Amino acid sequence: MTTLAPWQQRVLDGALASLAEDRLGHALLFAGAAHMGKLAVAERLASRLLCSTPGPDGLACGACRGCQLMAAGTHPDFKFVSFIPNDKGDKLRSEIIVDQMRELGHWFSLTPQMGGAQVALISPAHAMNLNASNALLKTLEEPSRARYLLLVTDHPGRLPATIRSRCQRLAFRPPARAEGEAWLRSQGHAGASLTAALDAARGHPGVAAAWLAEGGMPLRAEVQAELNALAAGRQTPVALAQRWLADGQGELRLRFAAELALEGLARHLGAGSPAGLTLPPEIQKLAAWFDGINRAREQLSLPALRHDLALAGLLLEWRSMFKDTAMQGARR
Repeated sequence: MTTLAPWQQRVLDGALASLAEDRLGHALLFAGAAHMGKLAVAERLASRLLCSTPGPDGLACGACRGCQLMAAGTHPDFKFVSFIPNDKGDKLRSEIIVDQMRELGHWFSLTPQMGGAQVALISPAHAMNLNASNALLKTLEEPSRARYLLLVTDHPGRLPATIRSRCQRLAFRPPARAEGEAWLRSQGHAGASLTAALDAARGHPGVAAAWLAEGGMPLRAEVQAELNALAAGRQTPVALAQRWLADGQGELRLRFAAELALEGLARHLGAGSPAGLTLPPEIQKLAAWFDGINRAREQLSLPALRHDLALAGLLLEWRSMFKDTAMQGARR
């Protein structure tokens, strides 16, 4: 079993302590940024809840019948809920639907087959649509002993307040800088690349590790270079929008674009260097563009929208901020 990162272990230890003291809620919300290990901790806790002979450390023993079934993915009293295929069966849905929550409610009404607990894990919980959330609320309003519902989300604010208020929250927060750096070194990262990735990830070591392993940092540099080329008139908004959305990394590109603009703005206001990104001089327009690029990023999961046109419009605004300034200078 993979060793948990220190910040993950702290959350699990807190949950196990609550369980030992009979204070663990029947509904738990694992909330925090992406790549913080929420799902891994939720799975460890689920295994413990379904273990018949936990060890002295409070963790699942790994040897009992329940643990063996969990390892095989066939435990009858554990249910994992996530995206299911669409009606055509050619791809996964982009949201969790009401039928899944109704099925879950019925499953919770059954007697556990192993005679112990029942545990359901929903990930990502913020992907439930409104009808699914309402159906889940009925399950939350009728808690039963030894029935546990684990909700994992990167965006707890997208869940209805009626659901959040009925959950015991397990918060995942970025660790201290030194701890994050030590963990990244333990994963084989070092030097300037480690520092740059952790800075770009705003102290989130899990995000930094993902970017280092999956080519995120070169992509970030590419986004910066392309925004600069756009500002200089060497790139067209339509072509750039199409390229940014063509390979499944559009969401990450828009995240990098927003963060680069924000970082440049912060350095500009602090009289520091903009660190490679050419900034428009009108700060209010830059702030509005930052909001717009974030909205576009959030809407990428909505299938009915022409995301390429919306993004091309934003990129045109980026180029226009520099062109307007140049024309004003020419008039003077």
